[in-house]
Amino acid sequence: MFERYSGHNHRETSETKSQRDIGRASLPPRGWNSYDSFTWTISEEEFLKNAELVAQRLKPHGYQYVVVDFLWYRKKVKGAYTDSYGYDVFDEWGRMVPDPGRWPSSQGGKGFSEVAQKVHSMGLKFGIHVMRGLSKQAFDANTLILDTTTGKAYEEAGRQWRAQDIGIKERTCAWMRNGFMSVNIKLGAGKAFLRSLHQQYADWGVDFVKHDCVFGDDLDLDEITVVSEVLNELSRPIIYSLSPGTNANPTMAKDVSGLVNMYRVTGDDWDNWKDITAHFNVARDFSAANLVGVKGLKGKSWPDLDMLPLGWLTDPGSHYGPHRNCNLSLDEQRTQVTLWSMVRSPLIFGGDMRKLDDTTFSLLTNPTLLEINWFSSNNMEACSLSSSGKHGLTHHSEDREKINVLETRVLALRTCRDVKANGWSTKVLDNDLEQVCWEEKSNKRKAPFCLYKRAALSASEGEMVNKHQNHRNLHLLVTERREYCFGATSNRKLTAKELSRGSFSRCRSHTNQMWELNYNGTLVNSYSGLCATMDIVKASSGGVRSWLATGRRGEIYLAFFNLNNQVTEMLAKISDIAKAIHAKSSKCTGREVWSGNNLGAIKDSISMSVKAHGCALFVLNCK
Repeated sequence: MFERYSGHNHRETSETKSQRDIGRASLPPRGWNSYDSFTWTISEEEFLKNAELVAQRLKPHGYQYVVVDFLWYRKKVKGAYTDSYGYDVFDEWGRMVPDPGRWPSSQGGKGFSEVAQKVHSMGLKFGIHVMRGLSKQAFDANTLILDTTTGKAYEEAGRQWRAQDIGIKERTCAWMRNGFMSVNIKLGAGKAFLRSLHQQYADWGVDFVKHDCVFGDDLDLDEITVVSEVLNELSRPIIYSLSPGTNANPTMAKDVSGLVNMYRVTGDDWDNWKDITAHFNVARDFSAANLVGVKGLKGKSWPDLDMLPLGWLTDPGSHYGPHRNCNLSLDEQRTQVTLWSMVRSPLIFGGDMRKLDDTTFSLLTNPTLLEINWFSSNNMEACSLSSSGKHGLTHHSEDREKINVLETRVLALRTCRDVKANGWSTKVLDNDLEQVCWEEKSNKRKAPFCLYKRAALSASEGEMVNKHQNHRNLHLLVTERREYCFGATSNRKLTAKELSRGSFSRCRSHTNQMWELNYNGTLVNSYSGLCATMDIVKASSGGVRSWLATGRRGEIYLAFFNLNNQVTEMLAKISDIAKAIHAKSSKCTGREVWSGNNLGAIKDSISMSVKAHGCALFVLNCK
């Protein structure tokens, strides 16, 4: 369905002039997002009511962004769902525009302009979710590409350029293949299309863009780079956010942190305890890599642990709006908001504001957490405090049950610069068969992991391939005869607790299933440009963690986290805390936030029985 384009004057407003030189995301952004409560079905009326309540209740506490999550352009009619085809609304230039059935103010080519104006009048900032590249519908319609410098169709080499000139149909989003595909940004027309998208968002008054299916396992560094360059050139300041971050790691993040303002570092987080525990190692690694609050796009950038799925919610992929309470216990909710704050993650609330209860409100607006989130420093997981015995922090459960640790071998994707990526080689078998094998460098006795290889499908076998790929692409199969090929990523969106193990599906020309084995022992995936490794993942069923940070007034923040299924006694010595933050051992006083207990003078150590899945947060003042 086409909507007629309505041009806008690109003249810089007084609002954008006053904002232009202010550093973007100078503090971790806070706000509200529609996904956890509505997935894709939210309407204009529902969105504006939530925005109004954010302005009234959360804005005084620093929450300023309200974001429409994905598929705002999809008609909510029978047959439409998250990966359906043929229900999206776009203009004559192949750009998505709001579904007028759900967003009536968008009629007449106005897009989100009126919604953005209303949001701005509330003192808030307006954001939208967008997918990678070009929609499959626009590709099939072969729409013209807009040249924003002329307001006419993009022309180069004596001809007009269209969607099918730039779309890479072998690189559709791995978990939304009926939806969107990458564009060839090596072409002037490809860059012009991305520029036309974000110029339109700026014309609408958008302040925040959440860009999906371009990071983590779905990495498209070329598109991220071009979008960052476009946003850098626009007069309107727009926060640039990446999502999701399945299998993201610090090495990968260093390639994008300077291009964006926030980026997800896990799969989707829902109200599930295992989703929360999956964030602890990730939070530790990104903090240790000194990636929190580093230079980003015209400001700073922040690793993002995902939205807070608290309050009144819906279910992943649901066709219905909010209809249930959060499944997390109060102790688990406290653990989540405490970790997010100690890590200095963006705080984006996902529950329906129309049913915001007092407990959830108090978690979102706890003054100590918000102070830590914005103004603390030296944030770290204190490994020396988490070991038992000799370093000070001890822990024991009531029955002294040992923590069960399971080892699992999983496919991981890394940047190809990583030294761990070069463990692949070819093994020649009888009958001219060959395998591609991964051999453990640290354990030569362990049997190698092998897959059969064959040349990727050619055009004569039914699908166009290699239009944008080279001739060395391989398909990898579990046996020499089966027609199921190995893909780097899952064909569905993963949650934070799920390990990416790759997936087997019927062989096709999609770049997710295409691999190139290099002479240096790296196996490169054509979809993301990342290299495969086989990692040993140790999945612990429990344990304890501790985090430290320092405040802007000299206070010390200490958080105990009990991931065990039973009450656990935790203890930390003052001398070990001082050593961790490079301070002199001294006398301290303090309080515990969640119980409200005043600890008085602390002699040598702090100890507390922490509930299962719960936490303790101490504010210490030491002299």
